[in-house]
Amino acid sequence: MSDKTPYFIHESSYADEGAEIGEGTKVWYFCHIMSGAKIGKNCSLGQNVNVSSRAVIGNGVKIQNNVSVYDDVIIEDDVFCGPSCVFTNVINPRAFVERKHEYKKTVIKKGASIGANATIVCGVTIGEYALIGAGSVVTKDVPAYALVYGNPALVRGKVNKEGELHGINN
Repeated sequence: MSDKTPYFIHESSYADEGAEIGEGTKVWYFCHIMSGAKIGKNCSLGQNVNVSSRAVIGNGVKIQNNVSVYDDVIIEDDVFCGPSCVFTNVINPRAFVERKHEYKKTVIKKGASIGANATIVCGVTIGEYALIGAGSVVTKDVPAYALVYGNPALVRGKVNKEGELHGINN
């Protein structure tokens, strides 16, 4: 953070004019925040994070290295996005077919955690304080406080607000 801005952006990163970045937020190496993106207070964006113009990120969010937050992804407060987790925004992409009008809204609710290399297919909602296991593929809505993992991700148990297991089903 400098005298001019209430947030920190590493010199190797870019925040386009029109991006909103909250006080106390830190944007580390090789990131790109596009015009129109909204990022809350006290967030941390790791190396090589891209935030698209219609993405919304709440307060206290931690996004680890190599994550792209695409248009119409909404991340509420206190969410953790593990390294290289993936968000999508089109169900049936083709390089030669324009489908920007078909983007699906994806919502990650307050306090949820997404493990490393998990894929979140567009159009789903991940409930409050849910825990998504590393490498999982989330194809449908996840209830609040659910522990999900696998491909496709299935509810395997419950966690409390702090992420501690309350029961696990194999």
